[in-house]
Amino acid sequence: MGAGRDRVAQDAAERGIEVEFVERPAASSLEEAAALLGITPSDVVKSLVVKRSDGTFLFAEIPGDRVISWPKLRALVGVNKLQMPEASVALDATGYERGTITPLGSTSAWPVYVDERIVGRRVSMGAGEHGASLFVMADDLIRGLGATVADISEPAPER
Repeated sequence: MGAGRDRVAQDAAERGIEVEFVERPAASSLEEAAALLGITPSDVVKSLVVKRSDGTFLFAEIPGDRVISWPKLRALVGVNKLQMPEASVALDATGYERGTITPLGSTSAWPVYVDERIVGRRVSMGAGEHGASLFVMADDLIRGLGATVADISEPAPER
């Protein structure tokens, strides 16, 4: 295991969250990644780093086939401005590169907001390093991270 995956595994164990790591080749799309893992795109959870206007961050956990609903997330967080930071800023804020981001083992423990659509499901998400994904029961992740569950997404626009 690499350093990123080690951080994820250690943090998950300390929080009592059971995770399963799966090796996988790089994928060029969400659909391809889901197919490689034998799941649907909605079972791939995107861990998005969101920056607040005060310079702090939060994690938004969104099903792969959906996007953040900015009005819903702003209302939930109680702010009128949120943004996706540049990749280098997300790396500095979490210790993970885009495509590998997870709240587990992040270098800073930012608040976690989970879209209600993943409750009760087994999902896949970033594993802290390229070439791997992790599987976790969403309810265990929510409990272990003390995450806030709410409706924070909307359907992705048609491509």
